[in-house]
This record gives sequence, structure tokens and C-alpha cells, in this order.
Amino acid sequence: MSRREFIQAGIALAAADTVMAADATPPASAATGAVSLPPRKGPAVWLDLDQAQLDAAYTQSVFAPNMQQVINRWGNASEVALAHIDAPRRVSYGESKMEMLDLYRTAKTDAPIALFIHGGAWRSGTAREYAFVAEMFVNAGVHCVIPDFSWVQDAGGDLMVVAAQVRRAVAWTWRNAASFGGNPNRLHVMGQSSGAHLAGVVAITDWTREYAMPAAPIRGTLLVSGMYEMKPVRLSVRSSYVNFTDASEDALSPQRHLDRITAPVVLAYGDQETPEFQRQSRDFAAALRTAGKPVEIIRAAGYNHFELMETLGSPYGVFGRAALAQMGLAKG
Repeated sequence: MSRREFIQAGIALAAADTVMAADATPPASAATGAVSLPPRKGPAVWLDLDQAQLDAAYTQSVFAPNMQQVINRWGNASEVALAHIDAPRRVSYGESKMEMLDLYRTAKTDAPIALFIHGGAWRSGTAREYAFVAEMFVNAGVHCVIPDFSWVQDAGGDLMVVAAQVRRAVAWTWRNAASFGGNPNRLHVMGQSSGAHLAGVVAITDWTREYAMPAAPIRGTLLVSGMYEMKPVRLSVRSSYVNFTDASEDALSPQRHLDRITAPVVLAYGDQETPEFQRQSRDFAAALRTAGKPVEIIRAAGYNHFELMETLGSPYGVFGRAALAQMGLAKG
């Protein structure tokens, strides 16, 4: 997909996401300008939220009016990055045509590996559009892997298909690390938005049973602005394009399978995100702590959902600093 096509897809996604009842558009606070949920008018369907409130809380464009502007910046930053680093090696990690990944190699050998899973509500985005992420890692001495995978609408609405593809990308990276100068014992998986959800699903994978790999092949997991309990997502407007079942809801809810998590987890979210996305991160962090799992949570002041993603392009950005710190590479 070209950058122009990606931007057009983002515009279409924003338009689709904002199709809701007129009275469901969250008003802005006169005092702060911050967006808030619409007043409750119907029965609660999740916690104390009615349907219009829940739909708004899972619609990023409502809480990030500058969404398209920021996405445009991602595209521009990626074009600049590709002019400064080597083009990625394009590799097949599975049988379907979408099961390809971009491999950006650093000059160092036996180097750590950052595998980044992009967002896009599970239904948009491509690996190439995130080259700006790769530049930071390559310059820090880290190989960067960014997989493509099917958009959920092309998988018949089945997120299990998408999750299986992402797991195969992780398995390919671990098995083939030495072939590109990577250290399989320093593999970190990170994601943003729906990509953070998929990275959370990766974190609860039974690698030995399903892939004949060591039980803990991942050294660390970084989840930014994600979803970790699928019940409210299933109840929201997102069920209009994701075909949830009881089985998939359970299998795709990392918060229900804490015992399977073997690596430290860092969670981050912006304080200008939707209330549900903020709650999802806080609740997952609390559940991990209760389960005795190593976890850190970062609340990024002044950032919305899309602005926080942009910070992975800099070693001094919120997301970028957290990624390098987890890998032991932060510069103070």
C-alpha cells in the first residue's frame, strides 16, 4: 500500500469510526478543552457505560481530533527514515501472501531484536508505514522486525487468524535470529493500540506446546495504548467488524491468562486517550502486580492515542525511551 493509499484508508477508518448517534459525540469541556464521554441516556452495558458511551470509548477518532494530521506525520517520518537507513529485507514467515515482514538490520552482530506490532484497529496499516520506528532501533544497535498480517475484515472477522499470524512472525524471528546477526535470547516484543493487544496475546502463548520452542523465548514485552480484556471490546462498536465468540473472547484476553506470562511487562498510555483505553492499561497492570508478575506502568501526560505512537521514533520520546530502557539501552 502506498502512503497516499494508507492516508486514504485512515480517512475512511475515521469516517467509519465516527458513525454513531448524533447525541453520542462526546462534548468538550469548556474549562480544559478535553473530550469527555456523552451523558448517559440508556442502560449500562459495561461497568457504568451505556452503549453510546462504550462505543465512543472504543472510537479513537472521537478522542483524537488530530488523528489524520498525526498519521500523515508518521508517513512523512517514514519516508525520511528510509532515506537514512538501508531498505528492509522483505521476508516470508508463513504461507499466506500477507505473512511477510520487514527486517531492518543494524550493523552490530549478536544484537538484540525489537519486534514491533503495528496498530490500526486490526483493520488497517502496513509494516512499511512504520519505518520511522526502525530508524531509532537500527541507530541504537538493535535489529528491528515489523510484520505484516491480515486485516481482520480479510480474515472473515476472525481475530484468531490474525493472532496466529503474528505468533508465527515471532516464531520465525526467534528461529532465524542468528541468520541476520540477532541474538534470540534478547528478543523483545512491543506493540501499540490493536498491535499492543496482539503483543499481549503473544505474551500468553504456550510456545513449547504450539511451536516446539523454549517456554520463555521473549525477554520483555512493551504494550502501549492497548486492550487486554476483550469483553467490553466485544460489546462495543468494534464487534461490527470483529466476529467474537465466547472462545475467542477468552483466548484473546491476556488479562485472563496471567499465569502464562513469562517476561517483564511495561505498559504505557496517554492521559488524553479514551477512558476505556486508559482503564484497560491500569487494570492490566494491577492484575499483573496481584499475580506477582514484573510490571511497570507509564502514564504519559498530554498525549493522545496517536501522538504517543509517534514518540517511538525518538530515543528521548516516551515510547522510544521505554523501549530502549527495557532492552538495557537507554541513555539516561
